[in-house]
Amino acid sequence: MVAPDASPQGNQQRVSESLRQNFANTSIGGDMSVQNMVTPKHSNGGVPVLTLANDSLNIRIVGINGAVIGRRNGPYVQFFEKYPYVSGTHAQLKYGSKGWCIIDKHSSNGTKLNQRPLQPDIEMLLNNGDVLTIANINLQVIVR
Repeated sequence: MVAPDASPQGNQQRVSESLRQNFANTSIGGDMSVQNMVTPKHSNGGVPVLTLANDSLNIRIVGINGAVIGRRNGPYVQFFEKYPYVSGTHAQLKYGSKGWCIIDKHSSNGTKLNQRPLQPDIEMLLNNGDVLTIANINLQVIVR
């Protein structure tokens, strides 16, 4: 019997494929759907992998370029649906020439980066070690 691939690359591939399969028809507003988004590759294959984590809340998100973070919309609903302070469409992840960014989408309870409130629709660069706060939920930013 062959052991499953437990390497970070193997885990990333399984998570990415699982997200594609589970959310292929998820609408996130406008003409975007998860199947139209770019899934990041492992850092030695191009795009660095973004992970947003809060281990005490069992939240571990692998970033998808263009994905919405929200209680009602986007591929991460399962992590936020039980948190009433998170807006239905709270924020959006984006990967660009400078790296991974977060964009507040006019959320009711705000988005913070290292305790500094974000202005809506303004891209803010995410760096390894940052703390991203979605409403009242702190997420450790890991970029590799």
